[in-house]
Amino acid sequence: MGTDIYGAIEVRHPHADQDWWEWPAWQRLMDLSPLYDGRDYSAFAVLFGVRNSAGHSPVAAGRGLPADVSAELREEFERVQGIDSAVHGATWVSCAELDRADLTGIDALGPGSEWEHVFAVLRALAGRFGGDGVRLVVYFD
Repeated sequence: MGTDIYGAIEVRHPHADQDWWEWPAWQRLMDLSPLYDGRDYSAFAVLFGVRNSAGHSPVAAGRGLPADVSAELREEFERVQGIDSAVHGATWVSCAELDRADLTGIDALGPGSEWEHVFAVLRALAGRFGGDGVRLVVYFD
């Protein structure tokens, strides 16, 4: 049986640290699926430690959902997990972490892969929200 990835890009509102800010700090911005809907297990392994039979040192494995994940994404994950026992591997990675990681030479993440679009969107958003203010939250089934 195959493993699929689901998730969303979240951003941290720039005013979230202000004393007048009353709303959640993190907001779901867009689903992952328009940017990536593939099944590249090498990418899953390198990024998130899922289907990691080659023993890669993943960038962001096994973190679970962030404590401050957006309400929309938490509700989605809990709903899907409640109806599908195969749901697993919730984790997240910030744009800043991806920029610090050495992903060179990994064809599954390079030019021509669907991941190049994900990374481009994350980096574009980092121009507004900062690298630590943009993250990709994912889970698998």
